[in-house]
Amino acid sequence: MVDSHCHLQHERFEADLQAVLARAVEAGIERIMVPGWDLASSEAALDLARRHAPLVQAAVGVHPHHAGDTDEPSWRTLEGLIADPHCSAVGEIGLDFFRNLSTPDVQRSTFGRQLSLAAVNELPVLVHDRDAHEEVAAILSRWAEGSTRSTRGVLHAFSGDGDMATRLTARGFLVSFAFPLSFRSAVGPRTAAASVPAGAYLVETDSPYLGPDRDGRNEPTTALRVVAELARLREMDPQMVADDVRAAYDRLVVI
Repeated sequence: MVDSHCHLQHERFEADLQAVLARAVEAGIERIMVPGWDLASSEAALDLARRHAPLVQAAVGVHPHHAGDTDEPSWRTLEGLIADPHCSAVGEIGLDFFRNLSTPDVQRSTFGRQLSLAAVNELPVLVHDRDAHEEVAAILSRWAEGSTRSTRGVLHAFSGDGDMATRLTARGFLVSFAFPLSFRSAVGPRTAAASVPAGAYLVETDSPYLGPDRDGRNEPTTALRVVAELARLREMDPQMVADDVRAAYDRLVVI
């Protein structure tokens, strides 16, 4: 079992992180990817990876919400964090045209610059996409042409449709599904989940967000419920789905 996107460095885990990790291990989870969203959270992710390897891997990146906060000294710091041997991916990066907490042009510039850093360091990317499907797909398709990796990255908490999933998995990306996959209103992701090729999908929790309890804290054990829903949509045994996910994750992340 894998949780391919979980913000364990979030303040909501400060009081009982060890218990959260113990529950995850007891549930059969063997790998947890912890992405950053700014410099401080990226440093914290690396620290978790150092202390909890091989269970925890770290990704370093600036989320589109924080794109406007990044100056040149910040970029130099980010480059150093990405070069850290415990950095397994660049993320969480991308575009968010729903909240627009940073201007679209700044988001695009920050996204592109981090994609370039990922390519230079031969790392996969963890991509945030909200209300920016066509632009994200186009940017990633162009970037993939220059990438030497066979597995180039992940569309985190996938919210696109079957066509987008097909287009990007053909380019070497994975699509990752979170608990909202179980909502009947999630028509696009549910269609994609049923049709995406074997070996091209992951599961995640996006903890502490996107949990079954809207006002409660999510945690890695919810990944089991995502696997169960994905298995139902794909008409597969849940263990087969879990095995597919683990194999895809192991291709994505070199430990």
